[in-house]
Amino acid sequence: MSDLPPCPACASTYTYEAQDLLNCPECGHEWSGTPSTGAAKVWRDANGNALQDGDTITVIKDLKVKGSSAVVKVGTKVKNIRLVEGDHDIDCKIPGIGAMGLKSEFVKKG
Repeated sequence: MSDLPPCPACASTYTYEAQDLLNCPECGHEWSGTPSTGAAKVWRDANGNALQDGDTITVIKDLKVKGSSAVVKVGTKVKNIRLVEGDHDIDCKIPGIGAMGLKSEFVKKG
């Protein structure tokens, strides 16, 4: 008998493994077969330093603001950042521009 867990959607015991996912043939539900470790994600800046909520960062590359003619210049300091999951890692308010999302690869801590 297999040690695969039952389907979380329909509780079927006929689950099977395909690549890194577990699948249910009865309802078609797919889910991750790896249990979550509970470890917190670590965001890193362009230099490899770990970032935290509330840090001050500096932009290291001119960034165009989508849908606007504004540009965030190199050396712009941004205070009190908030780290989030998703396409852009950092939510912040940039002086003179407003609320914006940044990728951590274009900033450095400090």
